[in-house]
Amino acid sequence: MEEDLERHLARLSEIFAAQGDYLQTLKLMQLMARNIIAQLSGVPVWTEVTAELTELADQSGCVEHYRWLSYLLLFILDLAVCLVACVGLAKRSRCLLALMLCCGLLAVILSWASLAADTAAAVGTSDFCTAPDTFILNITEGRLSKEVTRYYLYCNQSVSSPFQQVLTVFQRSLTTMQIQVAGLLQFAVPVFPTAEKDLLSIQLLLNSSESSLHQLTALLDCRGLHKDYLDALTGICYDGIEGLLYLGLFSLLAALAFSTMIRAGLLAWKHFTTRDRYYDDIDDDDPFNPQARRIAAYIPPRGPLHSFCSYSSSLDSQTSLQPPAQTVSNAPVSEYMNQAVLFGGNPRYENTPLIGRGSPPPTVTWAPETGGQRSS
Repeated sequence: MEEDLERHLARLSEIFAAQGDYLQTLKLMQLMARNIIAQLSGVPVWTEVTAELTELADQSGCVEHYRWLSYLLLFILDLAVCLVACVGLAKRSRCLLALMLCCGLLAVILSWASLAADTAAAVGTSDFCTAPDTFILNITEGRLSKEVTRYYLYCNQSVSSPFQQVLTVFQRSLTTMQIQVAGLLQFAVPVFPTAEKDLLSIQLLLNSSESSLHQLTALLDCRGLHKDYLDALTGICYDGIEGLLYLGLFSLLAALAFSTMIRAGLLAWKHFTTRDRYYDDIDDDDPFNPQARRIAAYIPPRGPLHSFCSYSSSLDSQTSLQPPAQTVSNAPVSEYMNQAVLFGGNPRYENTPLIGRGSPPPTVTWAPETGGQRSS
């Protein structure tokens, strides 16, 4: 604005060189333009504060992104550890149980670390929320005046804006300059037609400056920024702290749950070790050990090879312990004895008393073909 206005005023000064009144009007416009520039230069520039706040917002967004990702990964790890624990206990697998113990220990460490981080963040946020206005006043001290900072923090209608004087001077100066330009267009252009182009350019420049003034007034108003400030405080001091407390509770419960799970896993490991050692001490292949046979009846098979070996051993034991089958013959006693002697066997007498032979007593069955009883 200053450069364009100076260029047009310099041309008009050459055109109105013979008219002292017009030159006086041009000097007044030049003085008002310099006054506007001087007033606008007094408006505080908070570029550094804005840059710091923007950087803080970016850092907070980055931390929030990685915080969400880390808790998602921790939740997935918790589910995986629980699944491995269930499968390991169901299959009685030492490998899966050892994997569960390692992952459970890692989950416990991460849970306690997240609990510490959540607690520290909640305490720091609570300290900020106790007196946020004082904290911001201390941060902006030396960069912004306390009057400006208080204006945006409290935004009371009873307190006047610190930019009110600047904006008022700007508005009045623009209005005066527009009136002067309109007068020159009305009285000087008929005499000096070459001045019309520069005067119209100055008028357009003043109109654009007035529109910039309205935009500046809206930007400097405290209501929009104060509303954003209250929304930020609500999000941090209420929703933020509540979320941190819930996250801390989740971390605490996860740490306690996985501590209990590790304890149970160690007990299961000890139980598996004791059971395997007890099985190794018992000779399952000894057929004369009644204790082993009783235990084997209640012990589930530990594998296909073990089942096959046990089944073969039991068949051999039954075969070795079973007495030889006796052949039944309808031949006479003498013929039976002759055949036994002929083939090198010992003669057997069927009329030998049963008491000395150690055989079971004869049974009596019904013979339908003879119509009577037959002993065997």
